[in-house]
Amino acid sequence: MSQCVYCRQRKGKRPCPALGGLICSLCCGEHRLVRVSCPSDCLYLDSGSDYQQKRLADQFMPVRREFYRQLGDLGGGKAVALFNLIEVVTFSYFEGRRDGQDAEIIAAIQALRRTLSPLHVPSGPMPVFAEHLKKEYETMKKQNPEQIADMSAAPDVLDRAIQFVSDFSGKDFQSRRFLNGLVGYVKAYHPHIAEHLQKKHEPGHIVLPGQSFMPPPAHEPHVHGPGCEHRH
Repeated sequence: MSQCVYCRQRKGKRPCPALGGLICSLCCGEHRLVRVSCPSDCLYLDSGSDYQQKRLADQFMPVRREFYRQLGDLGGGKAVALFNLIEVVTFSYFEGRRDGQDAEIIAAIQALRRTLSPLHVPSGPMPVFAEHLKKEYETMKKQNPEQIADMSAAPDVLDRAIQFVSDFSGKDFQSRRFLNGLVGYVKAYHPHIAEHLQKKHEPGHIVLPGQSFMPPPAHEPHVHGPGCEHRH
């Protein structure tokens, strides 16, 4: 029996070019690109990522819907639009990349929050994705100033966004759980928007599709009344 080169407990079934031996499917799925430096041509990267995204999409959907409800109660459409922008920019930037981590998303939201805080203290250079998110926010704020949270409301929204991403991501510093959940959700439930966002856009000029992927409202049951055209 060939032992897994990672855990040394289960049977190794997949050739792992990074570790030079056979790895079990459990360790491959859990540690690829996180604790194992997988080469880009590994046969299991794409299939494994697709599986994780589909699995997490179903877990992501209900907690995301509840978070949007909380944002609506907090600050209405402007609060919702701010987090929707974060999701759009995150999907567009990280979809198709294998090296992205939730920590980058959290750091970018934290950086945006600092720039919008009235008590902003200058800091060092922003990470690449943080700068990208900041440019997209500034572009949308300039083009649609009445549709997205401004400096008076954005810090509170961003604090809640940081907590939401962190909670779904979990405690693993190199987690991709939120990122896989978001990407899987958009691909599974809004494929037309996924296709739109997969196209390359110039930094600061993401064109939002006509229909966002915010959770749809619940359908109200039909009630027969005086104006109803249904026959009784």
